Amino acid sequence: MDSKNIDALLTQFHSLVDINKTSLALSLFAIAFNPTAWNIVARNEYRNKTITRIFGGNSRYGCYFLTIMIFSFGILRDQLYHLALFDQPKQAMLPEQYAIIVPAVLFIVGQIFVITSTWALGITGTFLGDYFGILMDHRVEGFPFNVLRDPMYVGSTMCFAATALWYERPAGLFITVYVYIVYLIALRFEGCVSYCSATTLLSLIVFRYRPFTDMIYTRRAEKAKGKAL
Repeated sequence: MDSKNIDALLTQFHSLVDINKTSLALSLFAIAFNPTAWNIVARNEYRNKTITRIFGGNSRYGCYFLTIMIFSFGILRDQLYHLALFDQPKQAMLPEQYAIIVPAVLFIVGQIFVITSTWALGITGTFLGDYFGILMDHRVEGFPFNVLRDPMYVGSTMCFAATALWYERPAGLFITVYVYIVYLIALRFEGCVSYCSATTLLSLIVFRYRPFTDMIYTRRAEKAKGKAL
């Protein structure tokens, strides 16, 4: 690819994505901040029980408190995403006959994955209960986990893309790719926390059965085996 083609692609990109908008920078920051922050908080809780001690040793109260925090920051993240979209150039990306049905179906399917995952895991199973010592008895293997390894991850990405298509903002697809990369990095570094789509009912969700979480359950199994002996 020669320099003229590269220049043409960059010109087209800048015509669709205004990288100088503060709202875009804030949205990208919030997207990266949330999983990073909750991963750090969760690991600290596992090692030091900081939040549990604040609530007088009641791990469930601590987990519920963190759930509220995760939910609240998720709503803020969603709002920043919407503000960023409305500050960006508008451009139709789908044929007119598909402009409504495609994003609508994409969003609904994404939400089904997210909500059914949360239903299957429960509040403490979804919002970092593992790190508070609230462990599940069995690995969740029913729907949607029997369809996708990471249904929350897939559903979240689908909803980000759906929102961008609904509002006809190409920058939203750029943000969706960014979200996908953030997810991959979080998973690569044993990040067990992820978040849902913009405007979703549940704004921050936990990825299940990743390395750090596996370690927690492995240690429990080892302790149980030791007691049995």
